[in-house]
Amino acid sequence: MPQLLYARNHRFPSQQAARTSAVRPNQERLIRFLNQMAAIGMQPDGSVCRRGFSQADVIGRNQLMSWMGDLGLQVRVDAAGNLIGRLEGLDPALPALVTGSHLDTVPTGGRFDGVLGVLAGLEAVHALLDEGIRLRHPLELVAFADEESTMVGCKGMAGSASPDPSAFITSNGESIQKNLECIGGNWTDLPSACRPDSAIAAFLELHVEQGAVLEQRADDIGVVEGVVGQRRFTIRVIGQANHAGTTPMSMRQDALAAASRIILAIEQMAQCHPGDPVATVGRLEVWPNAANVVPGAVTMTVDLRDLDPQVLDQLLDSLTQSLERIALQTDCEIRLEPQFEVAPTPASALVMAAIDDAASSLGLSRSYMPSRASHDAQEMGRRWPMGMIFVPSRGGLSHSAAEFTTDDQCWAGTAVLLETLQRLDRALP
Repeated sequence: MPQLLYARNHRFPSQQAARTSAVRPNQERLIRFLNQMAAIGMQPDGSVCRRGFSQADVIGRNQLMSWMGDLGLQVRVDAAGNLIGRLEGLDPALPALVTGSHLDTVPTGGRFDGVLGVLAGLEAVHALLDEGIRLRHPLELVAFADEESTMVGCKGMAGSASPDPSAFITSNGESIQKNLECIGGNWTDLPSACRPDSAIAAFLELHVEQGAVLEQRADDIGVVEGVVGQRRFTIRVIGQANHAGTTPMSMRQDALAAASRIILAIEQMAQCHPGDPVATVGRLEVWPNAANVVPGAVTMTVDLRDLDPQVLDQLLDSLTQSLERIALQTDCEIRLEPQFEVAPTPASALVMAAIDDAASSLGLSRSYMPSRASHDAQEMGRRWPMGMIFVPSRGGLSHSAAEFTTDDQCWAGTAVLLETLQRLDRALP
């Protein structure tokens, strides 16, 4: 299925946009779901720990499976460990509208990252059934397996998973084969998790922003333009270790001084580039790392992110030129070594328009923005029309006990999700 590129001026025909539904989520029930799931893996400091494939992850998945069963959904676990609940549509032959996110967390996770998207989908199904409404399309709710580590769930469903089990570095150190087995998946049968193009009409993911842009702009909803691409490199600076007292400043090959110039050049490169890319030096190792020795070698990482692959190319060209210049100025050898590359995933114009119109119909303000963090939508959007809805994160904090989104904000995101699903159901063939 060809990918629809994003476009802010895309709108549904007026007769479709006017057909809004009065179906709304139940906020009390949604928050009850969130609180019950947060209790699974709750730590003394208020953070939540449900690492992928852990006992807490299994308990959380079982709880979701129970809730799905209570609604009469068809529940299954595919070979990639994805927990899937299906509400059949009026026309079962149509491709499914799919929504969801993940239940697993980082070691000191928050109460909303990932789980809000899953439980908002559950509440959307609840709200439809409460009103006796069935969509034309089947509706599937997915809790993707191990998003925070291997992303085996979304990669398995999208068909982008490596066939090499050693490519999956798990958080618990166990093999991916053993881990999948503990949640009902099956590594040997992993290709069966890949869905045909014709099986899915669109994918929609609600997520907390994990940043402070919406809060700064005082907007209710983020309409995500796509998930940025990433290019990560190792930079090695090789100078000459020498005595800190006896080596004159003019005769030094100080690797750390050269590295400092590189870091400032990277910061300026991103700040001055048209648009809004980001560039980060996040790790630094100095050798020999002694107080009385001129540093002889430095290893650092640089992470480049943007939604436009041409911008990433431009950043890389600028970085390469800066490294060549600094090498000449400092008489140090500088090497740039690729670590990995992830291509950007643009959102679908149709899905973005549905999100925007849904938020407008609810009286909610919107911002268009990229997602600079990876999500399950990144892999799903490589195969099917994809959209993401962001809700604010207080202070931009995430992956911590301080992660917070208000009850009203959670409800607003869920209401936009529910309304968007109904609009897509009418708009898609």
